[in-house]
Amino acid sequence: MGTSLIVANTKRIIADKGLKQRAVAAKAGFSEKQFSALMTGRRIIKDVDVMAIALALDATPNDLFGYPAGSDTGQSSA
Repeated sequence: MGTSLIVANTKRIIADKGLKQRAVAAKAGFSEKQFSALMTGRRIIKDVDVMAIALALDATPNDLFGYPAGSDTGQSSA
């Protein structure tokens, strides 16, 4: 099984910002073990996890899902 899109983007953002996973884990409210389980696929990433990780990375959930900034995600407001 391959790496999830959210995990891949989270790891990329962490690397781009020069952060340590343990620091992101702590800021997001996870233990190192819990965060590692998310990043390796041993634990399913839930919607609340995406929000916590995004906030810890000073990013948006769209960044974690790989949507470009300001892009339309295909949902209409009509």
